[in-house]
Amino acid sequence: MVTLHNRINELGVAEPVIQQQGLDRIVVQLPGVQDTAKAKDILGRTATLEVRMVDESTEGRAAELGSGPVPFGSERFMERSGRAVIVKKQVILTGENLTDARPASTARPEEAAVHLTLDAKGARIFRDITRENIGKRMAIVLFEKGKGEVVTAPVIRSEIGGGRVQISGQMSTVEANDTALLLRAGSLAAPMEIIEEMTIGPSLGAENIAKGFHSVARGFAAICVFMIIYYNLFGVFSSIALGFNLLLLVAILSMLQATLTLPGMAAMALALGMAIDSNVLINERVREELRAGASPQAAIHAGYDRAGRPSRTRTSPP
Repeated sequence: MVTLHNRINELGVAEPVIQQQGLDRIVVQLPGVQDTAKAKDILGRTATLEVRMVDESTEGRAAELGSGPVPFGSERFMERSGRAVIVKKQVILTGENLTDARPASTARPEEAAVHLTLDAKGARIFRDITRENIGKRMAIVLFEKGKGEVVTAPVIRSEIGGGRVQISGQMSTVEANDTALLLRAGSLAAPMEIIEEMTIGPSLGAENIAKGFHSVARGFAAICVFMIIYYNLFGVFSSIALGFNLLLLVAILSMLQATLTLPGMAAMALALGMAIDSNVLINERVREELRAGASPQAAIHAGYDRAGRPSRTRTSPP
């Protein structure tokens, strides 16, 4: 669940819903996603990264050329170019040692790379391995759905410290972005299979938004009618202030580019009710002051100044 949350956050989806359904099903709702195929691909991929040494023994080189069997303790993987690489089974580092992964450009415009940042333990191991194996090849293997592929297998030229590693190969910009996203979000514990997909079109969303807008407008109109009938001129002023409050709220939401949802509509209706509450307190206080014999100006001043205080009780002398 945490990995799914991380991957969806990387997609930039606003207000996603992730719920477990039963023992082996998860329901994911992604509002506003245009490219559903990419979203499914990102959610279902089980990318893990492993760093291993290339088997450069005589048997290993013969196996790379196809003239001999794979030596014991090694495995055969393919590069994206189609060339075989014989890699030792001993794993030096895994994706668990990653703290960050970001796409980057290379000297070749047609190729992209991924910059990896290792944690303290991973940086220490990587520094020691590169110091002890200068002149040898190191393979970075990417596993997806149980199938491994050698992304790159460079020759170690010098000791590499600092915990920063770059992987590059025949990767496009899109592939580098997706690979960095998967490595950054973490690998899934088990492969996922999408058994049902449902897309809600904009017509249903527009209908819900229209209904929500109409409910807010009708509530605003009902409040204004009540205030004008009950408080007369003061009700007119309160209605104008309430309309200005609603206008400012919509303007701020537009500036923030907030997603307009049904819960958001309900919150706007609640804001109208809370905003008019203070006007009711003020108007009732003004009425009390006028009944007590205060002048209109003094009553208005007291209404705004002492709306939240207990009303004064005046008694006539015996």
